Amino acid sequence: MASEGFQFKQFYIRHDHCAMKVGTDGVLLGCWATTPSYPSPQGRGIRILDIGTGSGLIARMLMQRFPEAEVEGIDIDVAAVEQARENGVKAFVSSLQEWHSTYDLIVSNPPYFQNSLKNPDKGRQTARHTDTLSYEELMRHSARLLKEGGQLALILPAEAEDEIRQMAAGEGLYLARVTRVYSKVSKPARRVLLLFEITKSEGYEITTDSLILENETGGRSAEYQELTKDFYL
Repeated sequence: MASEGFQFKQFYIRHDHCAMKVGTDGVLLGCWATTPSYPSPQGRGIRILDIGTGSGLIARMLMQRFPEAEVEGIDIDVAAVEQARENGVKAFVSSLQEWHSTYDLIVSNPPYFQNSLKNPDKGRQTARHTDTLSYEELMRHSARLLKEGGQLALILPAEAEDEIRQMAAGEGLYLARVTRVYSKVSKPARRVLLLFEITKSEGYEITTDSLILENETGGRSAEYQELTKDFYL
């Protein structure tokens, strides 16, 4: 990966002015998140928000997957928003707490270090710690911005799953899908992908599955290659 950016099949993401670089977590969420099934699989009429958009990676991936959707990103980092715009994303400088609009799908790869030693780099500290956006605020304000029938898709450390599920329930969000992500078969889950719905759908049930990233030789597993085939070269 070049220091200035990352080349995908259909677009190039510059990240030289962003605290957090293109990484596996963002790619996973960008491939995994789904829109509500209406009104078209191409995303016609769908509005999508990427919270903490950074370079705009996830937003840009969703623009490719759902070309008729309206995709927006917000971030409190001015440099990140400028970079996201450079990468073709409609991005705005704003905190989630101050944002007022409604969406069919909200996605986020949120800050996730709550009690760990902070990085001396201020940009990376903001991007990686929950001081500016706690899990509680993420769930509360996401629920506030979701339209009837809307969905919230997140990628988080595996150990945060129970806490997030409890907070979601308190905000009237119903868990619809869980994918636990393992680096290798022999390792514990390192990340979890969660999809919540603001409205409990007919025949509601929780779908649970898993994803292993590496094969026996340390390369990308067949299932990981299948998930990312439209993006990775």
